[in-house]
Amino acid sequence: MSESLEGLRTVIYPSENPDQSKSWWSSFLGIEPYFDQPFYVGYSVGGYELGLLPAADQSDGALAYWGVADVQKAIDTALASGASEHSPAADVGDGIVTGSVRTPDGSVLGFIFNPHFALD
Repeated sequence: MSESLEGLRTVIYPSENPDQSKSWWSSFLGIEPYFDQPFYVGYSVGGYELGLLPAADQSDGALAYWGVADVQKAIDTALASGASEHSPAADVGDGIVTGSVRTPDGSVLGFIFNPHFALD
């Protein structure tokens, strides 16, 4: 059993202080976020998503999401290969589905289905 990854889509950075993080990233990138809510701040960088997530666990570090056609299938394939569930597949809004596993070495591997993804 194997999984076909479609390429990187999103990187999420944990943010204990969203206002401070948003200020720094906006200055660094030279752009304002396209999505700015207390629960998530999103930037479009070259067609990819750079997100700030206050609820994320700082100890997990940045989380890269790989594009897949079916998040639950990707999780199931990873679990069958020895991974453990980190975050179950969930619709996070607007048809976007995410989920993640912890690989046997402890890394967190994210999967995302985003029907709106298109490179700039």
